Amino acid sequence: MSRQDALWARTATAQAEAVRTGEVSAADLVGSHLDRIAEVNPRVNAVTQLLAGRALAAAQETDRRRAAGEELGPLAGVPFTVKESTPVEGVPTTLGTPRFRDLVAAADAPPVARLRAAGAIPIGHSNVPTLILAGMHTRSELFGHTVNPWDPTRTPGGSSGGDGAAVATGMAALGLGNDSGGSVRIPASFCGVAGLKPTTGRFPADHRVLGPDDPGPASQLLVVDGPLARGVADLRLAYEVLAGTDPRDPRAVPVPLYGEPVPLTVAVVADPGGHGVHPSVHAAITAAADALRDAGYDVREVADVPRLDEALEAYHRLTVTEFAPTWPVVRTLLGEGGDRYVQMAMDQTPPVDAAGLTKLMGTWLGIRRSWAEFLDEHPLLLGPVFTEPPVEPGLESRDEAGRDRVARAMRLCSVTSFVGVPAVAVPTGVVDGVPSGVQIVGRAFREDLCLAAAQAVEDRLGVLAPVDPRRVGAFLQEDRPVAK
Repeated sequence: MSRQDALWARTATAQAEAVRTGEVSAADLVGSHLDRIAEVNPRVNAVTQLLAGRALAAAQETDRRRAAGEELGPLAGVPFTVKESTPVEGVPTTLGTPRFRDLVAAADAPPVARLRAAGAIPIGHSNVPTLILAGMHTRSELFGHTVNPWDPTRTPGGSSGGDGAAVATGMAALGLGNDSGGSVRIPASFCGVAGLKPTTGRFPADHRVLGPDDPGPASQLLVVDGPLARGVADLRLAYEVLAGTDPRDPRAVPVPLYGEPVPLTVAVVADPGGHGVHPSVHAAITAAADALRDAGYDVREVADVPRLDEALEAYHRLTVTEFAPTWPVVRTLLGEGGDRYVQMAMDQTPPVDAAGLTKLMGTWLGIRRSWAEFLDEHPLLLGPVFTEPPVEPGLESRDEAGRDRVARAMRLCSVTSFVGVPAVAVPTGVVDGVPSGVQIVGRAFREDLCLAAAQAVEDRLGVLAPVDPRRVGAFLQEDRPVAK
């Protein structure tokens, strides 16, 4: 079978339709992905814990149900990867650290359960930076480096970098990551796929992994689960499945998936805060803006986004303040050098006291209000995911200059996570051998507007993946065997 005809190369939407109609069996679909993982994963190291036997058993049950005349879900038979920080029942949730290699999950996390209920099949866990804290580059103590399939000298991004690389190379049709400052959007952009960061409260989640206690306000309100896919239509399908309420998450609200029509006005900010943007990223935004104009959108350049520097300061102070009490213990789990990224952040932005935290919560609300007013005037915002092309692995942990450079480049991701609004990352093309892309940000709970605009960009600029990984360099030499 040629690559073009391979089942794994089809979109998630087409895969599910083929299973529902009986054109292909779910077992054959899963088998095709397992063959692709065997071929590709040794070169990119994205899939960590391979769930081959479980996936095939789930596929056979799907085929039994179809043969019995039962109605199958919208994602029937579609394989997906799950970030190492998100529980899958009966599988260790390692977070990439040896300390948690035996931390077997008692139940699926809510988004995993929702995808399963729609017929999708978890095919494996995917790599993360250790504890999702060791940096933006996806390298874990337990599983080693994940390689960008377009160029091994560039990072695949993180912290959902395993999902980005797996989806980009056809090892899974969908990836389930999470994002608190770009962790879905950056690997999507660096790996040439699409990614959705939903509004805070759109998808139910439960990020308690290590015990019964819930985290503090930053972790409660900044971290959202989100899908990665090779195309926007598949993102939309995953969005419709993942949205809703769940008793395990009182934050999730029953807001309609699709809202009332609004003026198709898009604000463009190529250089948020005026801190600089690489010419290739600026060109990607120009190309996306032209695509949206061609699709009938009213595209307008505006001076800037609201209160960017103030929001970044508040974002960093809030996260550092919440994290500081546990840092002496947590840093021991990160391995040699794994604590550098967070430690530099803490040195640069010390935690605040109780009075400072109270004031910070007020600042947070005020910034959210400013953004709501901005998006009331401009329902959509077009801007960069990262203001540079994909950077080298580990730049953010090398020294303070590298960390500052990465933090500055991801600034629009950080701020939109702080504000809690939705965003879709969508590719725009390939420049100097690596993907380029943009993000489209929308009003709270208007993911539908973001997805529609991203679809318009994709319709005119095309889809980049699946891609066959290029020759890898030395990055995998220290990696441990994975995907057994």
